Amino acid sequence: MRKYIYGVFVFFFTGYLFAQEKEMSLSMQEAIDYAIKNSYENKVSLNDIEAAKKKKWETTTIGLPQINGKVDYQNWIKQQVSLLPVAAFDNTQSTIDIVEEYFDGVVRNGNEVTTPTGFIPLRFGTKQTMNASVTLSQLIFDGSYLVGLQSAKTYLKISEQAKEKTELATREAVINAYGNVLVTEKSIEILENNKKILEKNLNETQKTYDNGLTELENVEQLQITLGNVESNLRNAERLKEIAYQMLNVSLGNSIDTKLTLTSTLDNLVIDNTDLSLLATQFNIDNHIDYKIAQNDRESKRLLMKLEQSKALPSLSAFINYGANANSDDFNFLDSNQKWFDYSLFGVTLNVPIFSSLGRSSRTAQAKIALESADIRLEEAKQKLNLQVQRAKSEYQLGIENYETAKKNLALAERIEKKQQVKFFEGISSSFDLLQAQNQLYTQQNNYVQSMLNVIAKKAQLENALNIPLK
Repeated sequence: MRKYIYGVFVFFFTGYLFAQEKEMSLSMQEAIDYAIKNSYENKVSLNDIEAAKKKKWETTTIGLPQINGKVDYQNWIKQQVSLLPVAAFDNTQSTIDIVEEYFDGVVRNGNEVTTPTGFIPLRFGTKQTMNASVTLSQLIFDGSYLVGLQSAKTYLKISEQAKEKTELATREAVINAYGNVLVTEKSIEILENNKKILEKNLNETQKTYDNGLTELENVEQLQITLGNVESNLRNAERLKEIAYQMLNVSLGNSIDTKLTLTSTLDNLVIDNTDLSLLATQFNIDNHIDYKIAQNDRESKRLLMKLEQSKALPSLSAFINYGANANSDDFNFLDSNQKWFDYSLFGVTLNVPIFSSLGRSSRTAQAKIALESADIRLEEAKQKLNLQVQRAKSEYQLGIENYETAKKNLALAERIEKKQQVKFFEGISSSFDLLQAQNQLYTQQNNYVQSMLNVIAKKAQLENALNIPLK
């Protein structure tokens, strides 16, 4: 019984620890740092860099010494026959025995033998043979190989730049996802507060109606407004769950991971309101997209160089050592088996002479691709400069919209409160109150969205300026 209780305790304690591991508490910056290391896209980028390093080494090894071993075993199931003319044999006893084996009518006259004309089928060699060899080969010169080494370095650089771009994109994605969660929670908080106020107003209006001091239309109007707010609240609660799941995906977590966000929307807006960022000078040479465009141009240059190098001769050499053995039975592993060794050295010079202008055509195509890459590089330069200007403008507009939305919300709150007072004093109608309430709800939504917009536009501007990660 004691063992059973102990086992149950261990089970639930382990489950508790597992549940604890699925809970995370993160600020905005902590979420960014975590995603840089753990997001799906960044993990793939790291794998791409490792693959590029292996590819670079694979290319390098082409010009390094290559050693290959070979063991060749042959067994004649039916041994091959060679034909030799009878006239090639002399009149010795061994020859007579061979001739008598294959021909009839051998004429003997004392020691003289007269053999018929024709061919004798003979099998040469042993039934089984084995050959073992080791070959060392070395590429001495090949223009394509030299270009290949440069291309491998460029390929690695492309992978590293792709990871840098992925990290910047991850930062922006996490900021947006984190901000969406906070906006959803803020919207729920506002809607719950609106609901309480409406329920209170509806309760008071219902009592007033029961006493015959107001019309049923006023009650029904408040019921409609309350119903809309409740519907929006339920939708916001569903969106909150989805927003948390989207943030988990951005972080590289399971969507069921429980998150606690320690940054608040108000603090993030303050932290991300930085007008000095608008005066930051843009250095296009450091921008990752411009570096990628330059690297693309470099790859096209190397491609043209590769086609040109194919017109150069290539030189390689090899040396090998081997031994072979022959036997009618498989006794090659016996110590008394006779092996005959050999060695060979060779040099190969391959000189391209004429390709019917095929190489010239491929070189011309590569040159055209390089010219197109130059055009794309200039296009990237212009687009990136325009992107920075647009991002600065949108960020400044976002800050201005936030300030305006903040003022408009304060005004809408005062107007709605005045209409409530007038409504319960019988000075204004339920329609006037409805207009004031709808205006308030619109301004509340604009205010919350303007807060998220400041945060998102700041992240967009940082990416446009290629501001490195903290």
